[in-house]
Amino acid sequence: MRRFGPKLATAVLVGCALALGIAGQASADMPQRGGILNFVVGSKIPSYDLHKETTFGVIHPISPFYSLLIRVNPDNPQSATDFVCDVCEGSVPAPTNGGKTYTFKIRKDIKFHDGTPLSSADVKATFDKIIFPPEGVPSARKAFFKMVKSVEAPDDSTVVFNLDFPSGAFIPALATPFNIIMSKAKLDQDIGWYAKNVMGSGPFVFVEHQPGSFVSGKRYDNYHHKGQPYLDGYKAIAAPKMAVRLQAIRGDRAAIEFRGFPPKARDDLVNALGDKITVQESDWNCVLLSTPNQQRKPFDDARVRQALTLGVDRWGGSKYLSQIAIVKTVGGVVYPNHPLAATKDELTKLKGYGTDLEASRAEAKKLLAEAGQSGLSFELHNRGVDQPYKVVGTWLIDQWAKAGMKVKQRVQPTPPFYATLRKKKDFDVSIDFNCQSVINPIADVTKFLGSAGNNYGQYEDAELEKIYDKLLRSGDEAEQRALMRQYETRAISDQAHIGVTLWWYKINPHRSYVKGWKIAPSHYLNQQLDNIWLDKSLM
Repeated sequence: MRRFGPKLATAVLVGCALALGIAGQASADMPQRGGILNFVVGSKIPSYDLHKETTFGVIHPISPFYSLLIRVNPDNPQSATDFVCDVCEGSVPAPTNGGKTYTFKIRKDIKFHDGTPLSSADVKATFDKIIFPPEGVPSARKAFFKMVKSVEAPDDSTVVFNLDFPSGAFIPALATPFNIIMSKAKLDQDIGWYAKNVMGSGPFVFVEHQPGSFVSGKRYDNYHHKGQPYLDGYKAIAAPKMAVRLQAIRGDRAAIEFRGFPPKARDDLVNALGDKITVQESDWNCVLLSTPNQQRKPFDDARVRQALTLGVDRWGGSKYLSQIAIVKTVGGVVYPNHPLAATKDELTKLKGYGTDLEASRAEAKKLLAEAGQSGLSFELHNRGVDQPYKVVGTWLIDQWAKAGMKVKQRVQPTPPFYATLRKKKDFDVSIDFNCQSVINPIADVTKFLGSAGNNYGQYEDAELEKIYDKLLRSGDEAEQRALMRQYETRAISDQAHIGVTLWWYKINPHRSYVKGWKIAPSHYLNQQLDNIWLDKSLM
């Protein structure tokens, strides 16, 4: 067991209690109104359109301007099943028609920030854009909704989702925090309007964005959750370098970073600030990947892709990297703590997960030789974010070198990084990620489908699509688990379409005067900020 000093032990215990729901931050206190929350964000903004984006760099500064149809309960964000209405009325409805019809009543008291009323037409337009986007319009989570046949708005306050088949993945997919409600009028005007403009119905109204500097918002006085938000406003300060983010919190120029810090950064903050810092910790539904571009030779050869995964020591990497980075757990395609996740015994049967490292690397060299690629040289494309991208990227290069491969690294800031993945596609192998919000494995693993909007491997795999279709339609957990193993084996072992590195671990030290916010198993969840308040007695 790791030993901490008295100050650190206290902070970590408090944080663990919060993460487990043993103690709630605001349970014994009355929320106070007022104040500006300053927080730091370690990534730039590619665009404002959350329907196509997948980065925390957008959701942290931008999601507080928007509402959702439903969301994970902000008072219970660790739950994978506790969903509450946001713009809908009452409770999340149960399905009818044998599980194939979901009818939502939309509140009549909601207005967008431009004063226009929000109706079912806006909700329908939003989900039509997400589920049935016009050609050329990107939708990162389109594959989450393979079960949806149509979305209807029979009147101003009713939205009906018609499913082709019942699926337990539907409601969690609906609650994804990227599914922000957009104005039909704006989409009719220009379906790309939201990429460059901000206008929602959330707890805060957009004030200003100075690119590379900050995004600011102020309280929306007509917010439909009465009494909220508690804050007067917020400022999301851009700070790509971790050292700058840490200094901002240490110097009280910012109160929190919602993404997460590595263990040493947590320890340094607590040792410096004592009880002025509270720490919340949680497992994290996020994993870094290495994605070969199969439209570039020799990565169209499964033997070469298998060699990439065989060259990586995940078990040893977990012990080492968990001390210096926000990664920790060895796993496959499913969030490791979920019943559908592979056990260690099941993982060791996959290429790249064996415990005999010498044998794995020998097999990697043999496969490269068979493919005519001995001493393979290539470029690893990476994102200019320290934690954990550059750390894990440097580690991967070292791992591949031990298997006889020569790899150089090309690091880009977030906007050009995404442009390379989505448009230029001029990479050999790229660091990639599958960071999801609601724990919904059957939807989350769509990342590995060549047809998915957020898959950048440029491949087609009809067999994998067939396995997934069976998985999506299955209502039996034992059958789901068996199908998930088939899917996983084909995706990351037999075809090695994408290499899984290590799953993340979330550590959020924050100023103790920040109240109401509870850590979730995702850095995307619980980010509308309407439940946060500042305890002025601790400031």
